[in-house]
Amino acid sequence: MQPIQIAVVPVTPFQQNCSILWCTATMKGAVIDPGGDLDRIRAAVAETGITVEKILLTHGHMDHAAGAAELAEALNVPIEGPNEADQFLLDGLVAAAAKFDMAGARPVTPDRYLKEGDTVSVGQVVLDVLDVPGHTPGHVVFHHKDSHVAIVGDTLFRGSVGRTDFPYGDHALLISGIVGKLLPLGDQTVCLPGHGAVTSIGDERANNAFLADAV
Repeated sequence: MQPIQIAVVPVTPFQQNCSILWCTATMKGAVIDPGGDLDRIRAAVAETGITVEKILLTHGHMDHAAGAAELAEALNVPIEGPNEADQFLLDGLVAAAAKFDMAGARPVTPDRYLKEGDTVSVGQVVLDVLDVPGHTPGHVVFHHKDSHVAIVGDTLFRGSVGRTDFPYGDHALLISGIVGKLLPLGDQTVCLPGHGAVTSIGDERANNAFLADAV
Protein backbone atom coordinates (compact mmCIF):
# COMPACT_ATOMS: atom_id res chain seq x y z
CA MET A 1 0.00 0.00 0.00
CA GLN A 2 1.21 3.47 -0.83
CA PRO A 3 2.03 5.62 2.23
CA ILE A 4 -0.29 8.39 1.02
CA GLN A 5 -3.52 8.69 -0.90
CA ILE A 6 -4.99 11.84 -2.38
CA ALA A 7 -8.53 12.75 -3.35
CA VAL A 8 -9.17 15.88 -5.41
CA VAL A 9 -12.28 18.02 -4.97
CA PRO A 10 -12.62 20.84 -7.55
CA VAL A 11 -14.00 23.89 -5.74
CA THR A 12 -15.06 27.49 -6.44
CA PRO A 13 -15.98 28.91 -9.86
CA PHE A 14 -12.26 28.61 -10.67
CA GLN A 15 -12.36 24.80 -10.37
CA GLN A 16 -9.46 24.82 -7.97
CA ASN A 17 -8.08 21.41 -7.06
CA CYS A 18 -8.62 21.18 -3.32
CA SER A 19 -6.74 18.06 -2.22
CA ILE A 20 -7.41 15.71 0.64
CA LEU A 21 -4.14 13.95 1.44
CA TRP A 22 -3.91 11.22 4.03
CA CYS A 23 -1.51 8.78 5.63
CA THR A 24 -2.75 5.28 4.85
CA ALA A 25 -1.14 3.83 7.99
CA THR A 26 -3.00 6.11 10.40
CA MET A 27 -5.94 7.39 8.31
CA LYS A 28 -5.05 10.90 9.43
CA GLY A 29 -5.08 13.58 6.78
CA ALA A 30 -4.87 17.18 5.70
CA VAL A 31 -7.09 19.33 3.52
CA ILE A 32 -4.94 21.34 1.14
CA ASP A 33 -6.26 24.63 -0.26
CA PRO A 34 -9.94 24.65 0.77
CA GLY A 35 -10.94 27.67 -1.27
CA GLY A 36 -14.70 27.20 -0.87
CA ASP A 37 -17.58 24.77 -1.38
CA LEU A 38 -16.97 23.41 2.10
CA ASP A 39 -19.99 21.11 2.00
CA ARG A 40 -18.42 19.28 -0.93
CA ILE A 41 -15.07 19.08 0.83
CA ARG A 42 -16.58 17.76 4.04
CA ALA A 43 -18.62 15.18 2.12
CA ALA A 44 -15.45 13.99 0.39
CA VAL A 45 -13.63 13.78 3.73
CA ALA A 46 -16.48 11.69 5.16
CA GLU A 47 -16.31 9.37 2.17
CA THR A 48 -12.62 8.69 2.77
CA GLY A 49 -13.19 7.85 6.43
CA ILE A 50 -10.14 9.82 7.53
CA THR A 51 -9.62 12.15 10.46
CA VAL A 52 -8.48 15.60 9.34
CA GLU A 53 -5.71 16.89 11.60
CA LYS A 54 -4.74 20.09 9.78
CA ILE A 55 -5.30 22.41 6.83
CA LEU A 56 -2.40 23.26 4.52
CA LEU A 57 -2.24 26.28 2.22
CA THR A 58 0.05 26.64 -0.79
CA HIS A 59 -0.65 30.37 -1.14
CA GLY A 60 -3.03 33.16 -0.28
CA HIS A 61 -5.33 33.49 -3.30
CA MET A 62 -9.05 33.31 -2.60
CA ASP A 63 -9.77 30.18 -4.64
CA HIS A 64 -7.22 28.36 -2.48
CA ALA A 65 -7.69 29.90 0.94
CA ALA A 66 -11.08 31.63 1.31
CA GLY A 67 -12.71 28.66 3.07
CA ALA A 68 -9.77 27.78 5.31
CA ALA A 69 -10.78 29.75 8.41
CA GLU A 70 -14.32 28.40 8.46
CA LEU A 71 -13.19 24.81 7.86
CA ALA A 72 -10.46 25.03 10.50
CA GLU A 73 -13.00 26.33 13.01
CA ALA A 74 -15.52 23.62 12.14
CA LEU A 75 -12.98 20.81 12.42
CA ASN A 76 -10.99 22.38 15.28
CA VAL A 77 -7.71 21.96 13.43
CA PRO A 78 -4.75 24.29 12.76
CA ILE A 79 -3.83 25.98 9.49
CA GLU A 80 -0.24 25.61 8.29
CA GLY A 81 1.21 27.64 5.43
CA PRO A 82 1.81 29.47 3.27
CA ASN A 83 4.95 31.53 3.72
CA GLU A 84 4.39 34.69 5.77
CA ALA A 85 5.01 36.79 2.65
CA ASP A 86 1.42 35.97 1.57
CA GLN A 87 -0.23 37.34 4.71
CA PHE A 88 -1.38 40.48 2.85
CA LEU A 89 -3.38 38.24 0.50
CA LEU A 90 -4.86 36.27 3.39
CA ASP A 91 -5.87 39.55 5.03
CA GLY A 92 -7.66 40.61 1.83
CA LEU A 93 -9.62 37.42 1.13
CA VAL A 94 -13.06 38.91 1.83
CA ALA A 95 -12.60 41.80 -0.59
CA ALA A 96 -11.01 39.58 -3.24
CA ALA A 97 -13.83 37.03 -3.06
CA ALA A 98 -16.51 39.72 -3.21
CA LYS A 99 -15.30 40.74 -6.66
CA PHE A 100 -16.37 37.29 -7.90
CA ASP A 101 -19.52 36.95 -5.76
CA MET A 102 -17.89 34.21 -3.70
CA ALA A 103 -19.72 34.07 -0.38
CA GLY A 104 -18.33 32.85 2.93
CA ALA A 105 -14.76 34.07 2.60
CA ARG A 106 -12.95 34.91 5.81
CA PRO A 107 -9.47 36.32 6.42
CA VAL A 108 -6.87 33.79 7.55
CA THR A 109 -4.02 33.99 10.00
CA PRO A 110 -2.17 30.66 9.87
CA ASP A 111 -1.25 28.90 13.09
CA ARG A 112 2.11 28.22 11.48
CA TYR A 113 3.83 29.94 8.60
CA LEU A 114 6.01 27.73 6.43
CA LYS A 115 9.32 28.33 4.70
CA GLU A 116 11.95 26.49 2.67
CA GLY A 117 13.40 23.59 4.63
CA ASP A 118 10.41 23.12 6.93
CA THR A 119 8.54 19.84 7.08
CA VAL A 120 4.86 19.14 7.65
CA SER A 121 3.57 15.94 9.23
CA VAL A 122 0.34 14.22 8.25
CA GLY A 123 -0.07 11.13 10.37
CA GLN A 124 3.23 9.30 9.94
CA VAL A 125 3.93 10.99 6.60
CA VAL A 126 6.38 13.88 6.34
CA LEU A 127 6.12 16.44 3.54
CA ASP A 128 9.00 18.73 2.62
CA VAL A 129 8.25 22.41 2.08
CA LEU A 130 9.74 24.35 -0.84
CA ASP A 131 9.48 28.11 -1.37
CA VAL A 132 8.49 28.74 -5.01
CA PRO A 133 7.45 32.41 -5.22
CA GLY A 134 6.51 34.38 -8.32
CA HIS A 135 2.79 33.65 -8.67
CA THR A 136 2.55 35.04 -5.16
CA PRO A 137 5.42 36.12 -2.89
CA GLY A 138 4.76 33.42 -0.32
CA HIS A 139 3.84 30.40 -2.44
CA VAL A 140 4.98 27.02 -1.11
CA VAL A 141 5.03 23.53 -2.58
CA PHE A 142 4.57 20.28 -0.62
CA HIS A 143 6.70 17.30 -1.66
CA HIS A 144 6.53 13.69 -0.51
CA LYS A 145 9.82 12.12 -1.52
CA ASP A 146 8.94 8.46 -1.00
CA SER A 147 5.83 8.67 -3.16
CA HIS A 148 7.34 11.01 -5.77
CA VAL A 149 4.37 13.37 -5.43
CA ALA A 150 4.34 17.17 -5.25
CA ILE A 151 1.39 19.43 -4.50
CA VAL A 152 2.51 22.38 -6.62
CA GLY A 153 -0.40 24.82 -6.30
CA ASP A 154 -0.31 27.50 -8.98
CA THR A 155 3.37 27.24 -9.86
CA LEU A 156 3.40 24.60 -12.59
CA PHE A 157 0.58 23.29 -14.79
CA ARG A 158 0.35 20.88 -17.67
CA GLY A 159 1.85 22.92 -20.49
CA SER A 160 1.84 26.15 -18.56
CA VAL A 161 2.97 28.00 -15.44
CA GLY A 162 1.27 30.24 -12.89
CA ARG A 163 0.05 33.71 -13.73
CA THR A 164 2.36 36.53 -12.76
CA ASP A 165 0.40 39.51 -14.12
CA PHE A 166 -0.30 40.80 -10.63
CA PRO A 167 1.40 43.84 -9.09
CA TYR A 168 3.32 41.42 -6.86
CA GLY A 169 3.94 38.77 -9.55
CA ASP A 170 7.41 37.94 -10.83
CA HIS A 171 7.64 35.69 -13.88
CA ALA A 172 11.43 35.36 -13.85
CA LEU A 173 11.38 34.41 -10.17
CA LEU A 174 8.69 31.79 -10.80
CA ILE A 175 10.61 30.20 -13.68
CA SER A 176 13.77 30.24 -11.59
CA GLY A 177 11.96 28.43 -8.78
CA ILE A 178 10.46 25.83 -11.09
CA VAL A 179 13.81 25.13 -12.74
CA GLY A 180 15.86 25.26 -9.55
CA LYS A 181 13.52 23.49 -7.15
CA LEU A 182 10.81 21.54 -8.96
CA LEU A 183 12.66 20.05 -11.92
CA PRO A 184 15.35 18.56 -9.63
CA LEU A 185 12.64 16.53 -7.89
CA GLY A 186 13.00 14.11 -10.80
CA ASP A 187 11.13 13.22 -13.96
CA GLN A 188 9.07 10.55 -12.17
CA THR A 189 7.58 13.07 -9.75
CA VAL A 190 3.83 13.47 -10.19
CA CYS A 191 2.66 17.09 -9.86
CA LEU A 192 -0.84 17.93 -8.67
CA PRO A 193 -1.49 21.53 -9.72
CA GLY A 194 -4.06 23.96 -8.40
CA HIS A 195 -6.08 23.77 -11.61
CA GLY A 196 -6.41 21.29 -14.44
CA ALA A 197 -4.90 17.88 -14.99
CA VAL A 198 -2.17 16.07 -13.13
CA THR A 199 1.22 16.15 -14.83
CA SER A 200 4.79 15.10 -14.12
CA ILE A 201 8.16 16.76 -13.97
CA GLY A 202 9.30 14.65 -16.93
CA ASP A 203 6.37 15.72 -19.11
CA GLU A 204 6.86 19.39 -18.29
CA ARG A 205 10.61 19.26 -18.77
CA ALA A 206 10.04 17.82 -22.24
CA ASN A 207 6.95 19.71 -23.38
CA ASN A 208 6.34 22.92 -21.45
CA ALA A 209 7.13 25.85 -23.74
CA PHE A 210 7.47 28.21 -20.77
CA LEU A 211 10.50 26.21 -19.65
CA ALA A 212 12.07 25.70 -23.08
CA ASP A 213 14.70 28.38 -22.70
CA ALA A 214 15.46 27.49 -19.11
CA VAL A 215 16.16 23.74 -19.24
